[in-house]
Amino acid sequence: MALDPITMLTLSIALAAAAALYLAIEWRSVREPSLLFWSAGFATISVGCVLALLRSKGILLVGIWFANGLLVTAHWLFLQGVARFTQARLSPAWYLIFAAWAGLLLLPPAPWWSNAMLLANSSLVALLMLRASALLRPLGQSLSVGAVQLRYVLLAHGVFYIAKAVTAVMPGTLLDLASFRGEIIQVSLVEGAMAIMLIALSMTGSERHRREQRIEQLAARDPLTALYNRRALEVRASGLLAEASVAQPGALLLIDIDNFKLVNDLFGHTAGDRLLVALSEMIRAALPEGALAARLGGDEFLILLRATTVEQVVALSGRLRDQFGRAAAQAFATPAAVTLSMGANLFDQPPASLAALIEQGDAALYASKRGGRDSIRLVDQTQARQAG
Repeated sequence: MALDPITMLTLSIALAAAAALYLAIEWRSVREPSLLFWSAGFATISVGCVLALLRSKGILLVGIWFANGLLVTAHWLFLQGVARFTQARLSPAWYLIFAAWAGLLLLPPAPWWSNAMLLANSSLVALLMLRASALLRPLGQSLSVGAVQLRYVLLAHGVFYIAKAVTAVMPGTLLDLASFRGEIIQVSLVEGAMAIMLIALSMTGSERHRREQRIEQLAARDPLTALYNRRALEVRASGLLAEASVAQPGALLLIDIDNFKLVNDLFGHTAGDRLLVALSEMIRAALPEGALAARLGGDEFLILLRATTVEQVVALSGRLRDQFGRAAAQAFATPAAVTLSMGANLFDQPPASLAALIEQGDAALYASKRGGRDSIRLVDQTQARQAG
């Protein structure tokens, strides 16, 4: 089968329609806005290619101006999808692209009309694709492997359209959009079909990678507080525990809410959940750099600190107890104060396991509760080792 313009347009229609359908199905399952924009973009390309076939019937306004306008619209939708994917804000000035395209209707009929149309079309598409590629540019680290791939595909697509724009203004370049004559038009049809495939695959890969990351994050997080759960903590704690040394001791801090049952009994479990969320936000705000925080279950929380001191652990404990105690007293009037008891363990050698370290912290925590609650009991194993 010869790769003539009609054949290439028909192939592009099929590829774009398939990509639009697939991305629409993906959107229905995950409701990611970027998928909807990308699906609409491919659907627009499919319709535009259908209209382009009307050139052979002599319907030039629809087959050229309107069809190429839909091509610009499709790439504008791709840019909008990338903006949603990267959570970037686009200026309303990007809508002026449609005004610029509409202005082409004012061009008088002339031999250079096809060149002017190709120049405008190529410049607008190139501008849209280069902006989309720039939004995906890694800042410090890439958004994802799929996003990096998509960035370079869009960049290459934009550069190709820059080359088309340059070709359109080169002396001696003769084009006839009505009959698809001119080498640049032939090459453009082939590139268009290839671009549809590559862009669709890259977009799908980007969203799939993001979805897998979200699933992994959800599996690692406590659903109520969004802190790490115990399983995720065990995976991430090994590196921190291994760093413990005499010069840079580590510390484990166990936190338990005193009289938490009173809040649930008097105000309901929803109120108790709000209190757990409030405490998790306080912990997250007070967490030093490089530390880990987790909810072990119920009303018990854990903080792992690196390169710390007794004074720093006590100061962190005091800030959390004061802040939480005031917030709980203001929100819930209970017969007994809702406070925090804490048990801490300072160590300067990697412990046998996280479980063993938690067990030692539990002993300190229960000593705090037996001692009257709203306090901290700290076991300084570095001093004990030095004394021994």
